[in-house]
Amino acid sequence: MKIRLFTLLALLAIVAAVVGPSGAYAQAYSTSFTTSITYQNVGTADANVSILFYASPATTTPIEVTRPSLAPGAGTSLFIGALSEISAGFKGSAIMQSDQPLLATLVQLPQGSTTVKNRPLSNGFSDGSDQTLVATVLKNQFDTNTIFSVQNVGSAATDVTVHFYNTSAVEVHSTTATIQPGAATYIDAGTLGDLGASFNGSVVVEAANSTDKIVASAMELSTTGTAASAFEGVGSGATTFYMPSALCDAFGANTAYAVQNTDLATSTQVTVTYSNSATETKTIGPGAKQSFIACQATGMSAGFSGAATVESDTTPVIAIGKAYGSGLSTAFVGASSGASELALPYVRWASDANYAAGTQQRTFITIQNIGSSDLAAGDVTVDYVDKNGVVVGSDDLPAIPAGGKVNSNASLAGLSEFGVYPDGSFGGGAIITGPSGSELAVVGRVSTQLAPGSFASEDYNGMEVPAP
Repeated sequence: MKIRLFTLLALLAIVAAVVGPSGAYAQAYSTSFTTSITYQNVGTADANVSILFYASPATTTPIEVTRPSLAPGAGTSLFIGALSEISAGFKGSAIMQSDQPLLATLVQLPQGSTTVKNRPLSNGFSDGSDQTLVATVLKNQFDTNTIFSVQNVGSAATDVTVHFYNTSAVEVHSTTATIQPGAATYIDAGTLGDLGASFNGSVVVEAANSTDKIVASAMELSTTGTAASAFEGVGSGATTFYMPSALCDAFGANTAYAVQNTDLATSTQVTVTYSNSATETKTIGPGAKQSFIACQATGMSAGFSGAATVESDTTPVIAIGKAYGSGLSTAFVGASSGASELALPYVRWASDANYAAGTQQRTFITIQNIGSSDLAAGDVTVDYVDKNGVVVGSDDLPAIPAGGKVNSNASLAGLSEFGVYPDGSFGGGAIITGPSGSELAVVGRVSTQLAPGSFASEDYNGMEVPAP
């Protein structure tokens, strides 16, 4: 089995380190990032793993790096900047190859900055489609620029066309690129003159042939501050999406959703319903997006912490969730369907002292029941699996009503520390398991405490564990 990874910004980080942004690197957009790939063997036997690196859209001969075998359930990471095979300035993509199923999350590590602490997170892909959508793309909007990449995960070269739609459903720009198998092309919205002085919209990427397969990932980077986040493109939409995290002035944070209409000819009306019954409805034109802010929903009250459902009455849509406030700058992809077993390969729980000092992270997990039936107390369990594949703690969750959510973290499994080890190494993940046929959606929020009440945090989605 092959897990295809989109190594977003691995190269840009290294390029930036060579070029050298000036000053204290207060802008995330000017900061260097280098990728670390965190991955977990969710198979039943040792996994033999190699990674193929593609340096440009035209690359046909990748650089192959062989990794040590990985025990069942075990997790590890690979820092791209430490590979002798990868030169400084690498800018590209990768494919992981394994004889066991793997799940992988990319961690973008800021380099050299004294101010940018957030580590944008995005997941690898196991397949692609002939279209991919990036629900929110910004140029000089909200003090943010978007950089996104498109990877060819098919077996033959493909031509892709990238369409930029503003929030009024007007296509303001398009561009084309040829991409070899495994390779990727990068687009920095901040440098595109054809988008004008500023742009707020979305992107639809179409491959030349219906048999082609592409994927995409994006990073949103502040041009004035330290906010940085990442999320995946989505291959196709649905008329219902589920959002496991929804906040209105809760814990000092709020959420907003970017919802994109996937249809390029027909408008649709979208309603977001929160788990406290607050709602907001907007019309979204063809290819366009609209933003839904939790605190602006009718019937919303301050202090709300729950989940939400996004429903479109005419056409399929996709949805990206963002949390902000108290230093948060997170992004996650809404779920159109759930699974009874999901994994988070990158889970940490720092000791009280290390978390207070800001030297180690904590992961907070939210689990939404997106099935039609309520789940009883104990139906869903979160197993915390160390770097060697050993379950070291379990959290049996309380009842979860249909559409509702609950939270978990390693301390609720009786662990004072998880994913960090006395020898200075790291590694550990979580497996979330519900009854057969249940539908769960999971988001992990990885946080570093910068000061009391201030955090650098990022979200990423739980991934379905493949059936044996």
